Amino acid sequence: MNNVTTIHFVGFHNPKNLNQFIFMLVLMIYIVTVCGNLLIISLVSYSKTLHSPMYFFLSQLSISDIVLTTDIAPNMLNIVFHDRSSISFSSCIVQFFFFAFSESSECLLLTVMSYDRYLAICSPLHYTSIMTHVLCIKFVLASWILSCFVGFVISLGICQLQFCGPNTIDHFYCDLYPLMELSCSDISAVKIESTLLCIPMLAFPLLVIVVSYTYIVLAILKISSFSGRQKSFSTCSSHLTVVFIFYGTLTAMYALPNEGQSKTTSKILSFLYTVFTPFLNPFIYSLRNKDMKEALRLAVHNCGAYLSVYRDKKR
Repeated sequence: MNNVTTIHFVGFHNPKNLNQFIFMLVLMIYIVTVCGNLLIISLVSYSKTLHSPMYFFLSQLSISDIVLTTDIAPNMLNIVFHDRSSISFSSCIVQFFFFAFSESSECLLLTVMSYDRYLAICSPLHYTSIMTHVLCIKFVLASWILSCFVGFVISLGICQLQFCGPNTIDHFYCDLYPLMELSCSDISAVKIESTLLCIPMLAFPLLVIVVSYTYIVLAILKISSFSGRQKSFSTCSSHLTVVFIFYGTLTAMYALPNEGQSKTTSKILSFLYTVFTPFLNPFIYSLRNKDMKEALRLAVHNCGAYLSVYRDKKR
């Protein structure tokens, strides 16, 4: 039987004046994250020069980032603004589902993107025949469906636990470990379940990325000219940066022993991969990408031309 109907969040132990600064910072990060990722989605849809597998996968990654940051940031803002906050137990489970869903999809999409870069650099002559539009859609659908399955399975496992009394989480969202700490029943089955799911969703994707980039580096080193090596590496440097940030914080949070982490360290790591990484992704992919910058310049120019024509007609 579940006696807990409401979950309370402790959030951050900060002075009042610092809370105001954190609130404004998180609000700014959230707005920029949503707008930046929506801009990437719009540019990829609008610009014909960005109609390639790499940018198609990037637009899907932007969707995943919007889902993740929208799942976490508004609740975080509420906690910071009121010092403490609470949601219903069912809402907590829904929040965890979308968290697990978006994190899993990010892992899989980053893996697909690394395979795309491997084909583009190591097998350029066969790239267009292998990475067809149909295959891209299959990869994306498989990523979303598998992510949904993982989120559903773990959320169902949490729902089957018993929660007898304690209902306060020293965190800013409903994560797996804080929820299991509240349970008064045996959590070994959920622990085993989540550990087993980490293999196809975390360990295997990371292995594919490492192997892909090993072959990419070897292929780049075989290029005789420095400009050729630089051009080849520039096509995957943005993706590699995102992989390092995402998997670095995720591994530190879930792969390392949880007992050795303080609550503050856990919250900082969680903030990095749930809020800060989605904020950085649009900057990493757009500021370091000539095609993206050119598409943005063209979109701004066309928008200005359209507004000029519209104003002329109004006169």
